[in-house]
Amino acid sequence: MLSEKYITSSCTISKGIVSKNGSNLFEGQDSDTSAFLLSIYQHFKLNYPKFYKMDNLSKLGWLTSEILLKDDFKPHLYQPEQVGVVLANANSSLDDDIKYYASVSDVPSPSLFVYTLPNIMIGEICIRNNFKGEHALFVQEKFDADFIETQVNYLLDNDLLEACICGWVDVLEHDYKAMLLLVEKEKGEQALPFSKDNMNSIFINN
Repeated sequence: MLSEKYITSSCTISKGIVSKNGSNLFEGQDSDTSAFLLSIYQHFKLNYPKFYKMDNLSKLGWLTSEILLKDDFKPHLYQPEQVGVVLANANSSLDDDIKYYASVSDVPSPSLFVYTLPNIMIGEICIRNNFKGEHALFVQEKFDADFIETQVNYLLDNDLLEACICGWVDVLEHDYKAMLLLVEKEKGEQALPFSKDNMNSIFINN
């Protein structure tokens, strides 16, 4: 059954700026990706020791999801299996693949190897929030809002999910961009209709 769906929260991290629902919350000074991600973690006073073990892709996705969900998501409204994640990126886990390949010439790094699959990022988000619904990560040349819209609509219209985090998380060395959206059937105070046009507008303007 087709249902109305809304973007009830959005968060982007790109070009040294963290933005939520269209408002800039933090601007970092570090050009190094790892240092910038750590500065976000410290600025928002997050407390999750496992963060320090993550690769940059997982850190970026995890940080964006933390800020996305803070104050806007009401987990008590959903069972764990009713919340899912649908993401895409252009470089898969290439940022880690390059680092792991470099380590092979000496001693292969298990801590790098474990992150040579891009869906590990989704696992980090799901473990943190106890999400057990459908999840997938697609590798595409560029952000395809039409494709994401189709995937999320299918999951919610067929009652496979009641809420979904969707969007784009990509890292390759010093180039990074994340845009996550919380999509729900219930309309919040600042909600936007869930559509490819609204997704593209958030992605382009942040």
